[in-house]
Amino acid sequence: MSEPTAPPAPATTLLFVDDEPGILSSLRRLFRPHGYRILIAESGAAGLEILAKEAVDLVVSDMRMPEMDGAAFLKQVRERWPHAMRILLTGYADMASTVAAINQGEIYRYIAKPWDDNEILTVVREATERQRLEAENLRLTTLTRTQNDALKALNASLEQKVAERTAELSQALAFVEQSHGELKKSFLTGVQVFAGLIELRNGPAGNQMAGHGRRVADHARSVAQRLGLSDNEVQNVMLAGLLHDIGKIGLPDELLGKAFNTLNAEQRALVMKHPVVGHNLLIGIDRLKDAALLVRYHHECYDGSGYPEHLSGIAIPHGSRILSAVNEYDSLQIGTLVQRPLKPGEALSFLVENRGKRYDPQVVDVFVKLLSEAAKPGGGEEPLRTMHLRPGMVLAHDLTHRDGYLLLASGSALTAEIIGQLVKMEHAEHQALTLIVRKEEK
Repeated sequence: MSEPTAPPAPATTLLFVDDEPGILSSLRRLFRPHGYRILIAESGAAGLEILAKEAVDLVVSDMRMPEMDGAAFLKQVRERWPHAMRILLTGYADMASTVAAINQGEIYRYIAKPWDDNEILTVVREATERQRLEAENLRLTTLTRTQNDALKALNASLEQKVAERTAELSQALAFVEQSHGELKKSFLTGVQVFAGLIELRNGPAGNQMAGHGRRVADHARSVAQRLGLSDNEVQNVMLAGLLHDIGKIGLPDELLGKAFNTLNAEQRALVMKHPVVGHNLLIGIDRLKDAALLVRYHHECYDGSGYPEHLSGIAIPHGSRILSAVNEYDSLQIGTLVQRPLKPGEALSFLVENRGKRYDPQVVDVFVKLLSEAAKPGGGEEPLRTMHLRPGMVLAHDLTHRDGYLLLASGSALTAEIIGQLVKMEHAEHQALTLIVRKEEK
């Protein structure tokens, strides 16, 4: 079955105005075989009446006509139908009249009588083509303006949605603030808590996602340190790791925690906006400006196949290249990248197989070595109840609440105040806490 064809474009309409019927007949015979729609008028007044009723693309007018000459006629055409192209026919060497027509009617060209058929056909064709190009330019300009307005409206809608989602979390945020108390005094602790709230936003997938940001941040920080990044760069990589999924806060509930490779095209398009949304949310916080840039590009691939801007190689910020590998290593295991959660060894094999493709080869090499060292027996860790904790001990693993959100991040140094808060929480919730801490060197 053949596809339906578009209707033919309407013929270009020409209006010829001359007080000599013979000239009008000659013009009609000359132009009609070329597919134009022809209208004629024997005076300027008659031409104006036709223009008031018909859509005319181009007007060709004689200069010398009784009552209203060509200059006066074309001046009115310009004022009332400025879109119509205007051409003057003149059989007199009257430069003053021609100049008046050019100035008052803003004519496209003037042609001397008697005319050359090929010349007048060419001039009309060029004039209508110019008119078509100008109309197309106007259409594209209007379309661009409309799309820009729609984009502004979309951004405003997105800001409203983020505000609404944030309001939904206010009750959970209040509870977390009460539970943590002094644990959120520092800026870093505040970031860690907010990273936990992002994961809490995942609803039914929240337990599955618990600690994802912290794990990504810890691995990314270790890789950045081994690659010799400056202390400030390492700090930004760690912060970006904690907050890399903040742009997902405005996604529909049904997309949260769902494997990316199971989404349809429309759903993928929504999810693929989250790096830019995250960047926009963080850029206004002075201390997170550099981390915000890393968040924007953490889904770019080394071979240029990523998003949002298809950057490749060293054009991708170094921190984003680190985040890309460590984030997908964890995502592969929790089932948010592919449908079947992979085992750690399988996830690591995926990274190695895509070394130099999706991931920076140097990052993969350092990360593989880091994971290999961490897997060796005798890691120097021990589980302790709160009554055995002492100030100065360092947490070896994240401490997560039974409801799935982060209480204390791996690497946190315990203080007397923190230990006291944990003991209070145990009594208040009737839940015994066991912390995995690093063994102290003897």
